Amino acid sequence: MAKEKNTFYITTPIFYPNAELHMGGAYTTTLCDILARYNRAQGKEVYFLTGADENTEKVVRAAESAGEETGAYLNSIVAKFKDLFGLLNIEYDQFIRTSDKENHWPGAKLVWRQLEEAGDIYKSSYNGLYCVGHEAFMTEKDLVDGKCPDHNEEPQVIEEENYFFRLSKYTEVLKEKIESDELVILPSERKNEILSLLNDGLEDISFSRPKDKVTLGIPVPNDPEQVMYVWCDALTNYISALGYGRESQLFDKFWPANVHVIGKDILRFHAAIWPAMLLSAGLPLPKTILVHGMITSGGKKMSKTLGNVIDPTNLIDTHGGEAVRYFLARHISTFNDGDITTERFHDAYTADLVNGIGNLTNRILKMSETHLTSGVVLDDVVYPEEYDSAFRENNVQKATEYVWKQIGDLDQKIQDTEPFKLVKEDVEKAKTLIEELVQELNVIAILLVPILPETSEKIIAAIKENKKPEEPLFPRK
Repeated sequence: MAKEKNTFYITTPIFYPNAELHMGGAYTTTLCDILARYNRAQGKEVYFLTGADENTEKVVRAAESAGEETGAYLNSIVAKFKDLFGLLNIEYDQFIRTSDKENHWPGAKLVWRQLEEAGDIYKSSYNGLYCVGHEAFMTEKDLVDGKCPDHNEEPQVIEEENYFFRLSKYTEVLKEKIESDELVILPSERKNEILSLLNDGLEDISFSRPKDKVTLGIPVPNDPEQVMYVWCDALTNYISALGYGRESQLFDKFWPANVHVIGKDILRFHAAIWPAMLLSAGLPLPKTILVHGMITSGGKKMSKTLGNVIDPTNLIDTHGGEAVRYFLARHISTFNDGDITTERFHDAYTADLVNGIGNLTNRILKMSETHLTSGVVLDDVVYPEEYDSAFRENNVQKATEYVWKQIGDLDQKIQDTEPFKLVKEDVEKAKTLIEELVQELNVIAILLVPILPETSEKIIAAIKENKKPEEPLFPRK
């Protein structure tokens, strides 16, 4: 039996750089960062991948409307992605760009050739409905009143000769692997959704576009008149980033991925098309696909028309990156849709951060600074089973809820034991109690490492200095 790898490979989807990242992209990436940090703390060698899906007509149109050359436009948007990740303290290992001819294209081309060798690529004429907004073909049943429901536009009728991938060939084997949890789909609702799709049967998919119809893209091997369509171009980023098609050291170490984190709108691509491609190429499947919901605002999809778009950068400017990380981790469901408004965000900031962990840290360390002249020798911290279990389930919200329950319990302990009164009656007993409070605060700080890394670091430093933080962890707004 093969030895279990002590590695952890986690990925975000690659994001369209036709605009700055919205709250959904910030959420996906924060979720990945928290899971990556937890696994690093467990002693695993972690590789965290994110990136940009750049070979797309959306980018070309966005660059044209901005009056910029496509390459320069891409670089400016990717720089903004990275700036946001910096503000959120996202520690990724690689940012893959599908326009990267050196690092990405060799892997995509190798996968194409492997699918071809498996007999799963063929050429055929295609007549279909093409949504420019999605950059994808649609069927009549996808439309509402003859229009794409997401873009409120009628799709173009396109007839062209393309290469196709025999996706239909893999319907039954994918069904078996998902039903048996060889490929785990979280949560169960998303697993059932993809199984329902498989029960209806998969159809072969268009796998290329004529070169004269698209501006950007990877040329099809041995056919320069065709360009790879999104599936073989974008989905292969998860292995091309590890050197697949170039050199195998990272690929051999980290593949298969432990977790692909995606939004539910791209479930079919990741739970049907991508694993079918891997099976065709003779490569291992990812272990888990974690599918989170959508983030709404005031119960409605964020829309410039409705005026309810919440920019993560604005929240960071006013309240800080740690506050945004906190809200996304605790107040947005890991597996279902979540909602954010500026009012709800501010209320959570005040109640849970200012009056919660911030106030608790100040109270305990003020008592320690005053009454324990030499501080506290800290005990080793072992992760509690309930916290570990939540992370094993990839349930970031559940893990964060556990930490805030400990914060509430510790605050209640201070209310019940009243060390500030006890110190006037029995100094030694009060000192023992304050030592307990510091030890318990240290446990909370350790549990916060994956979730709020900067806050955790500040609390641990203050405990070691035996001094209340000079500045509030979370200033009142």
